[in-house]
Amino acid sequence: MSGLDSLAYRLRPAAGETEGALVLFHGRGADENDLFPLLDFLDPERRLVAATPRGPLSLPPGGAHWYVVREIGFPDKETFDASYELAGGWLDAFAEQTGVPPEQTLLGGFSQGAVMTYALGLGRGRPRPAGLIALSGFIPTVEGFELDLSPPLPPVAIGHGTYDPVISVEWSRRAKEQLEQAGADVLYREYPLPHAIDPGYLSELSTWLVPSRMRASTAE
Repeated sequence: MSGLDSLAYRLRPAAGETEGALVLFHGRGADENDLFPLLDFLDPERRLVAATPRGPLSLPPGGAHWYVVREIGFPDKETFDASYELAGGWLDAFAEQTGVPPEQTLLGGFSQGAVMTYALGLGRGRPRPAGLIALSGFIPTVEGFELDLSPPLPPVAIGHGTYDPVISVEWSRRAKEQLEQAGADVLYREYPLPHAIDPGYLSELSTWLVPSRMRASTAE
């Protein structure tokens, strides 16, 4: 399979004329339904066409994931590379199908989905998105995978629970430092939660989406 058929996904159309796009990647053990309700939370006026793709790897009893976890911070190369290629092709097809270019598309995700967001948004050779939302994740280190942190970088929103027992908040702190040193505009928040999404931060992100998207549009 290729294009949009390469990954299962859910699509939420824009209410009127499409102003941009939003794609959210789920975490380990979830699926395309997990973050779908957040689309309306982040974009309540439905200005954006939005989608939630499903990871290509099955994880019993009924979930999915993007790569095999061997060590936090260092995804398994074989499964990461395969998912990176599939998801990249899916994003390219999504842009073609919707007519929304990558520079007007926001990428976001939670946990493994945040890792894929960093990779697909900052990977060498990938088009620059309008912005990135990385919740409870890390910038991956994988043999053969290279970041492109040359300017201009998209704005990045990072959120992480300080009591996270799965992926330490230190990983997001490192990502913030690395991205800011490269010149990225970073919105960074920590909250007293475990491995979870903070509803308060989502409310803040719903207003952050507008300047992020417009920045991409005015840069054309």
